[in-house]
Amino acid sequence: MSIKMRFSANLGFLFRESSNILEQYRLAKLAGFSAVEHPFPESNINHDELLAIKVESKLEVALVNIELDDAKFGCASMPNKKNDFHQRLENTVKFAKKFDCKKIHLMSGKLESSPTNENRETFVANLKYAAPFLEKEGMIGVIEPINNYSVPGYFLRDYKFAIEAIKKVGSNNIKLMVDIFHLQMIQGNIINSLKDFAPYIGHIQIAQAPNRNEPNTDGELNYKYILAEISKIGYDGYIGLEYKPLTSTVDGLKWLKEFGLDI
Repeated sequence: MSIKMRFSANLGFLFRESSNILEQYRLAKLAGFSAVEHPFPESNINHDELLAIKVESKLEVALVNIELDDAKFGCASMPNKKNDFHQRLENTVKFAKKFDCKKIHLMSGKLESSPTNENRETFVANLKYAAPFLEKEGMIGVIEPINNYSVPGYFLRDYKFAIEAIKKVGSNNIKLMVDIFHLQMIQGNIINSLKDFAPYIGHIQIAQAPNRNEPNTDGELNYKYILAEISKIGYDGYIGLEYKPLTSTVDGLKWLKEFGLDI
């Protein structure tokens, strides 16, 4: 495969051989990564110590998820939690500024019943609130449809609505995160969907479907073909490796060499 791509290690999935996020940064650097995706802006770690490791290792933080609420999946679609969303966005932006991270995943939340118009209106309103806040900081908020098999009840699980929401916000600071794993589980039609979504894409992640392992493992997706097609739609950002290694993280990275790619 004669294409050049950049990959970031999602530390919510890779290098879980260590439960220490500081050590995970070091392991990612040792494995050859130039960028990581930070799970969440935890308050139980020393951010100054982590920043020192980031600077020393010259690792870029390509993405961070918004600070979690008690429900663990965000709250951007919840009418009774608008102030909570605003505060968590503010806290995450502070973290992102400290680590020079330019992308924040704005998680929509997990609902106990079917989404209502009020949920949809709240989600769009929160994105409209976030857009100028992020623009001021030179950051992008990305929204990600997540399939119902992985997270039952997650609000945002429809790409059509995600694109509609982005259009309603009308800001270059709110974009779509496409995890190819979720895209396959939600609707399939990967290549045509990527072409359709191209103007709105702010970040891409990959994993095999349906078991969410390395791209070269048995499954429904031909990643040699998909990655080549991603290069054709004009996306030049990091591609996040958000998969569950079958064995060890480092052993699983052999798929890159198999595909003729470098980290």
